[in-house]
Amino acid sequence: MARRQSPEADFDRRLLLAMGAGGAVFATLVARLSQLQFLEADHYEKLAAENHIRLVLSPPERGEILDRFGRPLASQRQAGRVSVVPERLTDAEATLKNLGRFIDLPEARVKRVLQDIQNNRLRRASFIPVTVVQELSYEEFARLRVRAVEMEGVDVEMASTRSYPRGRDFAHVLGYVARASADDITRMAEGRTGPELKTFEDLLRHPDIRVGRQGMERFAEDWLRGRPGRRRVVTNAHGRPMQELEQDPANAAVPGKDLYVTIDSELQRIAIERFEGESGAAVVVDVATGDVLAMVSTPAFDPNSFVNGISGKDYAELRDNPMAPLYPRAHGGVYPPGSTFKMVVATAALEAGVVKTSDTVRCGGSYRFGNRTWHCWKKGGHGTMNMHNALKHSCDVYFYEIARRTGVRKIAEVSHKFGFGETFVLGMTGGRSGLVPDPEWKQRARGEPWFEGETLNFGIGQGQLGTTPLQLALMTARIAATGAPLKPNLIGLGPPSPEDKTLDAPLDPAIMEIQKAGMYGVTSEPGGTAYRSGDLGLGGPRLAGKTGTAQVRRISAEERRKGIRGGEDIARELRDHALFVAYAPADNPKYAVSVIVEHGEGGSRTAAPVGRDILAAAIKMNSGRTPAYAKRAAVKTPDTDGAPEGDPA
Repeated sequence: MARRQSPEADFDRRLLLAMGAGGAVFATLVARLSQLQFLEADHYEKLAAENHIRLVLSPPERGEILDRFGRPLASQRQAGRVSVVPERLTDAEATLKNLGRFIDLPEARVKRVLQDIQNNRLRRASFIPVTVVQELSYEEFARLRVRAVEMEGVDVEMASTRSYPRGRDFAHVLGYVARASADDITRMAEGRTGPELKTFEDLLRHPDIRVGRQGMERFAEDWLRGRPGRRRVVTNAHGRPMQELEQDPANAAVPGKDLYVTIDSELQRIAIERFEGESGAAVVVDVATGDVLAMVSTPAFDPNSFVNGISGKDYAELRDNPMAPLYPRAHGGVYPPGSTFKMVVATAALEAGVVKTSDTVRCGGSYRFGNRTWHCWKKGGHGTMNMHNALKHSCDVYFYEIARRTGVRKIAEVSHKFGFGETFVLGMTGGRSGLVPDPEWKQRARGEPWFEGETLNFGIGQGQLGTTPLQLALMTARIAATGAPLKPNLIGLGPPSPEDKTLDAPLDPAIMEIQKAGMYGVTSEPGGTAYRSGDLGLGGPRLAGKTGTAQVRRISAEERRKGIRGGEDIARELRDHALFVAYAPADNPKYAVSVIVEHGEGGSRTAAPVGRDILAAAIKMNSGRTPAYAKRAAVKTPDTDGAPEGDPA
């Protein structure tokens, strides 16, 4: 029979086993603690620091846009801002209602702020402020600074915002900036992946960041934006920043680069004022360099109203305004050039050898072709015209005849030499090519053959031909330069516009001299259609130019029989456009200009005086003098990501 173990011995055995197990556990703990305390201390100390020290995105300052002489056109300035911090709000709606007692808070803005608060909470980023009003007036800022301490979760501070000190003057050139939309983020983040994508998206969502939506602001976005930095901040357990630590200069934000444009802002202002409330456009080009010195589109909008979000009501007023302030007329407006196109037709005829300058055409006031009659603007006709006199008097009958002899294809070919039918981006958005028609285009677009009668309309700058004021200025500059190559340019210092081209198709200097002589006759010989506008008022220099009147509707036979009505007799939108192209000084061309006054009716009466005054200002101010950016070294883009009767044509 087995011997039974005493209870005492059994207890001792169990105690020994327990003590052994406990000792092993204790030894393991001691070993692990020793490992953590001594061997892995640095590693876990780093992890602990990272748990409460975060790198916070620091947005860069956007680069300025300056005119050719360094005057600011787009810059940054400080403005009062009110924001709310979602994690500090008990009742967001009540807080916003309270804020509405002191500042104007439209219902649409309140809804947007509430949605942004909700989005931050869903992203577990309740500590990130949501902007309520980006730009406070001085009175609003002062009032809220006092009241903010009484309102939970409300911060009132100074912040950087985009500013356009020239207001409407450069709206269609510069465009504007706005908060990045979802579409903006998708478009601009294309090609980025991983951490780079996350950082870039965070930057675009930052409340202090605005992105270019139109014009040069959009074209030069990468150049202007700069590179974000990182700030080291201490956060609490919820991730809210509590303290900012000393910054590493290597992590500082890099401001965007400044962009210089070739425009003289003072000349731009004079040109705008000269329109005196009319709608239209004007472009001034330096004949020697191709620099655009003025690009006016009027009326315009104030880009400042878009920076912090324009209301639906205000935008609708701009969109529905019959004067179309959103329309970039200077480079995006397409108009029949009227008689300003006659130098192109004369050039084509001389190149084709179908006419000599001494050849004459008899103008009796009309031109019969087929079963239709085309009329000259002068009811009784001009009599016998050679090329020089036809340009000087703007005789339509002469150009009907030489256009017929030359043919549509040759006229179209020469049109392209002058830049018609081409889109010149020049760093802007909204540019258009216009249209140079030919038989192939008509067959493609309408499935119809070209009729020879259409060539007659083409010959006086009417019909399907469409041009922009920018193209007309470039045409004039090439003539003034006696056919020398011309590279249009609007960016003085900044990212190049790769789509743009040099107008270097060969033009015979002798033929250009003939066109220059004709344009001089227009302004400086008795009977010229702009004879009264030839004197620049500068004690000597004169200009050479060409008037034009472009029909916006077809004149019926009944109207012609009774006499064409104009002015107050017909609605504004039915009146003809007035055009003028010119260069000055006539004997030593420096500047070329194109002017269109919408529904201004008479080129000689309405557009020519505007063009004369703009050229006189350019000469007087020496707008083409050495620009501020000329001595700066070139740098690469950063890695940041038929004319009517009654008035001369």
